Amino acid sequence: MTSNGTWTVDSVRSADGTTIAYETAGDGPPIILVGGAFNDRSTTRALAAALSADFTVYGYDRRGRGDSGDTGPYAVQREIEDVAALIDRAGGAAHLYGLSSGAILAAYVAAEGVGVAGLALFEPPFQAGPHGGPKSGLAERLSELVSAGRRDDAVALFLTEAVGVPPEAVGGMREAPEWSWMTGLAHTLAYDTTVTGSAGLPTERLAAIAAPTVVVDSTGSPPWLRDAAVATAEAIPRASHVSLAGGFHEVPPEVLAPALRDALLG
Repeated sequence: MTSNGTWTVDSVRSADGTTIAYETAGDGPPIILVGGAFNDRSTTRALAAALSADFTVYGYDRRGRGDSGDTGPYAVQREIEDVAALIDRAGGAAHLYGLSSGAILAAYVAAEGVGVAGLALFEPPFQAGPHGGPKSGLAERLSELVSAGRRDDAVALFLTEAVGVPPEAVGGMREAPEWSWMTGLAHTLAYDTTVTGSAGLPTERLAAIAAPTVVVDSTGSPPWLRDAAVATAEAIPRASHVSLAGGFHEVPPEVLAPALRDALLG
C-alpha cells in the first residue's frame, strides 16, 4: 500500500489470481467506481474527488488496464469476480457506480447477490430498441485488428459500430491528443463489447437485482442510450430513473455527484 497525497494506492487479488490495482480516497461508506470503455482509474478520479466528502471511494483499473493484470482467456465472469474482490476488501459490502459497459458489469455483480449496498448505473448501453449497442461479432473483429497491430482501426471500428460516432467525426478524432490514449486501451475494447453483448436487454438477470438502484442518463445523449436507461430501470425491481443535464454519454462530476449522494444515501 502506498499513499500519493489524497489517494492511497493498493491492489487485491481476484479469484483467478489476477492483480487488480485500485486507489481510495475520502471517508464514509465505500463506493466502487466501475469505468467503461477507454477508462481506467485515472478517468474516474474527478468523480471520485467529488464524492469523497461523503464516501470512501474506490477507483480501480479493470483487468487489462493501468496497473492491473490481464489473465486470459477473457470472460465477463472474471470481471464480476474482480469487483467482488474489491467489495470484500472494502469490508464485505459497498455501493457500486458503473459507467456504460461498467454499468452493465456493476448490474451483473448486483444480480449475483454479492454485497451491494446500493447501485447507480449510468447509461448501460443495452440494445433495448432497434438501434444502439454493439453488433454481433464485433468483439472478434476488434480482437483480430488488435492482434494484427491495427489498433487505430480497432478504435475507429468501436467508435462507429458500438458508440455510433459518424465515420467523418472519427477522422477528426484521430488528430486529437486523446487518440493515443484510446489506442493504448484498444486491446480492452473487445472486453467492453463482450460485457455489453448484442442480444438486447437481459430482463431476467436484471430482475434478480435486490439492491436499491438508480439509473441515470444525460440530456445530451442520443435517444437509444436514454431509452436503454429507462428500460433498464423498468427491468430492475423498485429502481428509479433520473435524467441529468450533460453532454454525449457524460454528466459533469459537479452535477452527477450530488445526485448519486441523494440516491444512495438519501
